[in-house]
Amino acid sequence: MVSSPRNFPMATPRAAAGALFLDHEGRILMVRPTYKEGWDIPGGYIEPGETPMDACAREITEEIGLHRAPGRLLVVDWAPHPDEGDKILFVFDGGTLTGTGSLTPDGEEIAEAQFCHSDTLPEITPERLTRRLKLAIEARERNITLYAQHGTPTP
Repeated sequence: MVSSPRNFPMATPRAAAGALFLDHEGRILMVRPTYKEGWDIPGGYIEPGETPMDACAREITEEIGLHRAPGRLLVVDWAPHPDEGDKILFVFDGGTLTGTGSLTPDGEEIAEAQFCHSDTLPEITPERLTRRLKLAIEARERNITLYAQHGTPTP
């Protein structure tokens, strides 16, 4: 007798999507959330019934007032968090921006936005996010999509 799928244990990860925006100098657009320490890329959790790409577009608009569809998928990262459980994170290509002048952080979730050199990431983000963002830059440069676990690429 075959058991029904609901009898098997399954992961039920939280899923989030964000966008990697670069400027013409190759700096990364980072946002400073009001609800946690450190900096992050624009993005957030995927709502029920929403695709990762749609969530990314919605979050970009909500957080920094930019109306832009995200580009291609750069990184998928399986990144469980000790306090939050299983997570799967999608990073899409946000394209190139000329500056932060047209961005309007919402003031509720996002306090400010600025471009940062990738070598400063370890000072402002958790190690796993630094690894994920460096992978996203590599994926963008090589025109590929990478799969990672905890920000570390796997073959």
